[in-house]
Amino acid sequence: MPAVHETLIGRATKMQVPTHHYVNGNSLQGPWPEPYKTILFGLGCFWGAERMFWQQEGVYSTAVGFSAGYTPNPTYEEVCSGLTGHNEVVLVVYDPNRIGLKHLIALFFENHDPTQGMRQGGDIGTQYRSGIYVSDAQELALAKVMCAEYGAALTKSGFGAITTEVNLASEFYYAEEYHQQYLAKNPGGYCGLGGTGVSCPIGTGISA
Repeated sequence: MPAVHETLIGRATKMQVPTHHYVNGNSLQGPWPEPYKTILFGLGCFWGAERMFWQQEGVYSTAVGFSAGYTPNPTYEEVCSGLTGHNEVVLVVYDPNRIGLKHLIALFFENHDPTQGMRQGGDIGTQYRSGIYVSDAQELALAKVMCAEYGAALTKSGFGAITTEVNLASEFYYAEEYHQQYLAKNPGGYCGLGGTGVSCPIGTGISA
């Protein structure tokens, strides 16, 4: 990770993106209806990860972008330089009455390898690290418990230490328009999702 003084300056201008989700037509930028909640996940290339989440019952909207770094309003190329500190993340907007936070976190863990550090498979760089970024202290505590339990399950199955970072969410910066819902626009495009085959102990069927 770069030190703060090594990162790019960025800009004050926000990225221009569509107002509505390409797949379901819901708002892409909010404001979100009550009682919807948001969470950010980093699990490698965000194209395939976004598709996985928008396909879930109870997910209202998704978007791809950057967070957990320093540079304001970065471009994709700047993030790929490794000089922004950001992670490629998916913003998931969901109805907690229809899909639980535990279910979303279990999906996150089961669909990538969270032991690889700054990479996912052939995608290498700080922007491909494993991360969960939540809204409040209660969610943070839950995510940390699930991370510890999944880490223990991975170790038992012969994998190395889990490297997932679990933090309160910092500002989310939207990626360029062409990245949004990329695999709906380009069905044959690259999808880097790939899990370890180890089930999350808390389970994907349990509501938060």
